[in-house]
Parts: sequence; structure tokens; C-alpha cells
Amino acid sequence: MIIGIDIDDTIADTCEIMLNYAQEYTIDVLKKEPILKDGNCNTHFYIQYLHDWKEGEDIEFLNEFYEKIITETRPKTLSIKYLQKLHDEGNKIVLITARWESDKFDVINTTKKWIKKNNVPCDKLIVNAENKLIACKQENVELFIDDSFLNCQMVSESGIKTFLMDTRANKGLENKNIERVFSWPHIYMKIKQIENKIKEN
Repeated sequence: MIIGIDIDDTIADTCEIMLNYAQEYTIDVLKKEPILKDGNCNTHFYIQYLHDWKEGEDIEFLNEFYEKIITETRPKTLSIKYLQKLHDEGNKIVLITARWESDKFDVINTTKKWIKKNNVPCDKLIVNAENKLIACKQENVELFIDDSFLNCQMVSESGIKTFLMDTRANKGLENKNIERVFSWPHIYMKIKQIENKIKEN
């Protein structure tokens, strides 16, 4: 099976790092009391939504902290173990990330170093994927996993089986064609169920 997987907040626990830097930014730069909302953000641009920042404040934040965030983020608990199991079982892993290029550092090289450092199984890396459906179709992806409800909605509507990784930002968003998953053991269980159904048929 060809599995297309997002990196941030799907394989990596990016939200944890980002929220801490965002709290610092809110207090030290914006001089505001930090707030933190939950749920109903359908894109990966949740940091502005969660903190109720004004338009443009998220751009200033990312200009300052983008490299630190994607360098310092750690893999989600058990993500590498179960990705490796899936890879060892013959599945192709295509990492599809919306990480965009920066004038300050080489995003592609930094991401490749992170993948290598954390032993993330990866047959192909696609960076700056603004439209993940296009990437999925180009790579013949059969199963897609992401934390962005919008990405999942777009891909699932094309008929590709889609899992939404549960996060504090996407709570409350539901679609009958998208299955919500809560951990990498849960994802692995769901994939094995799919494989068993295929074998039965």
C-alpha cells in the first residue's frame, strides 16, 4: 500500500513546541495575556486561531520561530515504531508536508536532516505541498493521514481512504468520509483492519 503522511502534528508533535514559542511571543512581543482556544480550526494554520492573533501576527511569529520549531519538534509517541512496522511490512511511505521555503534557511535540507536524525521511514519526501490532493494523485496514494481537516476533506472526496489525526485544533470537525484516529497504535490497528478486509475479498 502507498501511504501518504503529513509530518507536523501527524508524525511530529509540532504543536507542543509551537505553542510554547507562541506563548512567549504573545507575552514578550505582543504584550498580551495569552489565551488558548480549542477546536474547530480546519487548516494547519491553527496557531493564529488558537491565540486569537490579528492577521499578520502569525507571519511575524513564524519569521522568528519557524526554523526552531521544525528543528526542535520531536516525533509523536510511538510514531516511528509503527511507521517502521508499516514500512517493514512492504508499505511505501510518502511524506507530504506543506512546509514552505524560507529566505532564512533551507527548509528541505532541514526536514531531510530531521527525518534522518529521528529514523523516520521515508521512500519519498514532498515539501511545499499546497494542494495535497495533487501530491496524492501524483504518487498514487491509497491511504492518507493528516491533522488538517481541510486537507483530509479534499483528499477523501477523491475516494482515497483518509485518517484525521486528532489534535486540540481540529476537535469538533467531522465528516462521514474521514475517520478520526487518536494515536499511532490506533492508526496501525485501522490499517491492519483494511488489509484484512482486502484479504477476505
